[in-house]
Amino acid sequence: MEIHYLYRMKKTFLFLTLFALLAPLAGAQTMKNIPPRKPAVSQEEIIANVERTIAQVMADWKIPGMGVSMYKDGKVILSKGYGVKSLETGVPVDAHTLFQIGSVSKSFTAAVLAQLADEGLISWDDPVKKHLPDFEMYDPWVTEHLQIKDLTSHRTGLRDDIGTYLGNLGYTRDDIYHMLKLMPPAYIFRGDYQYNNITFIPAAKIIEKVTGKSWEENVRTRIFEPLGMTESTLNGEGFGAALADGTAALPYAFERKGREMDVWPMYGDEQSLWWLTVVGPAGSVCCTPTDLIKWAVFHLGDGKVGDRQLISEKQMNFLHRGVTITSQNADKTNLYGHCWFIEQTRKGRLYFHTGTTWGMTTICAFIPEMDFAMTIQVNSEAPSEARHAILRRAIDLFLGYEDYDYEADYIADWYKNADRRATADEKAAAERVEKPAPAWSRLQGHYTGCHDVLGDIDIFIEGGKLMIKLHNEKAWKRELKHVNGNVFNFRADGWGFDVTFDFENPDEWGSLARGLEITVGSGEDFAKWVRKP
Repeated sequence: MEIHYLYRMKKTFLFLTLFALLAPLAGAQTMKNIPPRKPAVSQEEIIANVERTIAQVMADWKIPGMGVSMYKDGKVILSKGYGVKSLETGVPVDAHTLFQIGSVSKSFTAAVLAQLADEGLISWDDPVKKHLPDFEMYDPWVTEHLQIKDLTSHRTGLRDDIGTYLGNLGYTRDDIYHMLKLMPPAYIFRGDYQYNNITFIPAAKIIEKVTGKSWEENVRTRIFEPLGMTESTLNGEGFGAALADGTAALPYAFERKGREMDVWPMYGDEQSLWWLTVVGPAGSVCCTPTDLIKWAVFHLGDGKVGDRQLISEKQMNFLHRGVTITSQNADKTNLYGHCWFIEQTRKGRLYFHTGTTWGMTTICAFIPEMDFAMTIQVNSEAPSEARHAILRRAIDLFLGYEDYDYEADYIADWYKNADRRATADEKAAAERVEKPAPAWSRLQGHYTGCHDVLGDIDIFIEGGKLMIKLHNEKAWKRELKHVNGNVFNFRADGWGFDVTFDFENPDEWGSLARGLEITVGSGEDFAKWVRKP
């Protein structure tokens, strides 16, 4: 399989990015205490329209497979698969096909914390350090005052997505937890909203500390089992097992290639299953359409499963209450609560969360005032507009609004932007100055991390190739390929990393490299190593 280096180095990781989570949904909801309009067509006609939209979206965005569920007025009215698990095998997707759900997983972690608050084991106002004495952020004041509720509302001061790709280098959750102290804030504590994944690692540690059980066991016993989510699993191990037995959809990469779309299957290391486990409490839940709609309906029911109040209404209201305004204009206001987006427009209020991992995308949404929920799962990293086109149209139809083809707008915009970006790429390529590589003998050696948690690195020649090996949990050995000048690149667990070697004279490489720096992907400027004498 061809490795698409530019794709991995340039694309924005939508599982975990702000753009995907804030895709516009104006005009797709109903207002509380204002009865919705009567739908102009029957429920059967609405479902047929939605299915036609699904077919169009899949064709436009080259999506191999999709699972969709809808719930309305007390029952599931649609739960089925479309397309195939794999283009190679042609096995169809059905309602029991497993998908990764990415950042929708965050709402599971927040729900467990809400249960612990009900049980009096924690308070959302507790300082993190009360439960984790070794917890440490870059700023000592923040270390002492960061509260549990800050971890789940993205206002810790950490830059967008910083730390997200450390797992791809072979680091563990514990490693990343101890790296928090190395990450300077990007903004004043609680002064902004910037979406981040690794704050869910200390959140999971708190769950484990007060229960004496793993985050995984808590999710299984506190959520999966009482909700009857018997087809759901967790982490790279769970998804990998489902791939092996044929119950999971194969992930597909998606990129812009020039002015066109390019889609290809992901196998082996490119599936990033180690990363999936490391990101765990922020993104490793895997569900079928049959199970994920149960999660949305649970939130519709304010924490009730049958006659059992699994989470109190007080705690459910806390989870669904907006904390930070993420965007606002004359037509809509978007807020982020505790792992749910809340969007308010003239048509009403929608709760939703999206998720993207390697080759998988999801949206989970619900509208209490309509008694409506919808989940869309895709085995491709197609942009979020593909999912929103289906969701928005379904909501409009149930509300009795004009049937509008959002997909036509979205796909036209994509090609327009692709043309603009391709022109910029061509200009940059024409202006690129090629520089030769340093002699490999100048790069070989043992390098020590600037911080103990980073571990050491060896650069060596093996089999006529320049190699890099990081001494951490996985100790992956990978080939270094020249990019330009003193910059090389290697791939690990589905992600590409630039390695820049430091020389005393930045324009000449006649001496031994003094050190190296790995560009992790989100501004982690602490990932530096120095040559050991």
